[in-house]
Amino acid sequence: MMRALKIARSAKLPRLAALLVTVAGLGLAGCDDHAGDPKVQIGANPELPALQQYLMPPMRVAKVVGWGEETPTVAQGLQVHALATGFEHPRSLYVLPNGDVLVVESNGPKAPISRPKDIITGWVQSFAGAKAKDANRITLLRANGDGAPELRTTFLDHLNSPFGVALVGHDLYVANTDAIVRYPYQDGQISITAAGTKLTDLPGGPIDHHWTKSLLASPDGSKLYVGVGSNSNIGENGIGAEYERAAIWEVDRASGAHRIFASGIRNPTGMQWEPETGKLWAIANERDEIGPDLVPDYLTSVRDGGFYGWPYSYYGQHLDPRIVPQRPDLVATAIAPDYALSSHVAPLGVAMYTGTDLPENYHGGAFVGEHGSWNRTPLNGYKVVFVPFSGGKPSGPAQDVVTGFLDANDHARGRPVGLAVDRRGGLLIADDVGNTVWRVSSSKPGAPPKPAS
Repeated sequence: MMRALKIARSAKLPRLAALLVTVAGLGLAGCDDHAGDPKVQIGANPELPALQQYLMPPMRVAKVVGWGEETPTVAQGLQVHALATGFEHPRSLYVLPNGDVLVVESNGPKAPISRPKDIITGWVQSFAGAKAKDANRITLLRANGDGAPELRTTFLDHLNSPFGVALVGHDLYVANTDAIVRYPYQDGQISITAAGTKLTDLPGGPIDHHWTKSLLASPDGSKLYVGVGSNSNIGENGIGAEYERAAIWEVDRASGAHRIFASGIRNPTGMQWEPETGKLWAIANERDEIGPDLVPDYLTSVRDGGFYGWPYSYYGQHLDPRIVPQRPDLVATAIAPDYALSSHVAPLGVAMYTGTDLPENYHGGAFVGEHGSWNRTPLNGYKVVFVPFSGGKPSGPAQDVVTGFLDANDHARGRPVGLAVDRRGGLLIADDVGNTVWRVSSSKPGAPPKPAS
């Protein structure tokens, strides 16, 4: 292993990586890495095949080619245009009360290499844009009456892998990878130069496997909810490295004290309040390396004190044999998610639609940004879908709303991440490979406004 690590740090990395890619494609004898129909894994009762285990998991990454003159494809009754371009890895979006849009440009800190598998995984994922330059900043866009940005400024800079943002009154909170920081904010402010104040530490390095920290304020503003992903795929870094991870934290905004609101959620990358019931809902990225159709990523309501299985079980009480020793006491309490999105789609953004601009069939449901798979054949995700809701819960199959992120050759023009609904009711999409923020609105006559670059 030490020899492999030394080689990886030298100019021989591409040769080693090519060898390991071959091994990764082989897996173990008898393993089938070709996936089934993803539609049977969408909804409340997904089909869950027998698991497979691999010496090296098969990997398939969409080569990045960019958009060129192309734009995404949208469902009937909608139109899309680039609100702004020229970002550096835009990951999440937040709309301020005055309509200004905050674009979080960020990527994860460099992770240590502890296994030969880490070398090849990182190298392969780099082709999908996962190792893009980290701007560590938040950019502000201010739109005019027709939706075109009239102002673009650096709102906050010199951050540490930021992701989540929440405004409560005149306090703006940013979830860096290792802490929540509070900044003073005045209505209409176009940049913040004041020093931030740390509210609380968050689990960070040195491993920091899932670095994104999603953030959501409670309706009354007294609490902040933080999505803290696991420090591994399936506990391979030791259970001690998972302390207070794979969980949603509830943080008291006055004191910074926190408690674990829900646990066993491998990577809760986005949260929203469901408008009809007021319940907390989250999207989550589930575990890898047990087959192309395991485990479905999901959208679920989140119960106070609930346990959702990771790492000991998946989708309720289906045991994962890779975890030793097991915890049958925890597994017995594991809650199955409400709604499967299909395996390895990598949901990284969610927005409950409470606007009025989009057609009525989108009102009250959830848009989900699916970043896309890197370890599945055929590729899965790479689109924005809509999950209809009725009575406060999903009421039908997910519908493709924004597609075209993959071209005819399965090359990636872009990859959708964070979502937000702007003040005019349009759906905003952060595209961290296309380095663009897209805006989806109802179809109307006339040319779309020119994007800000």
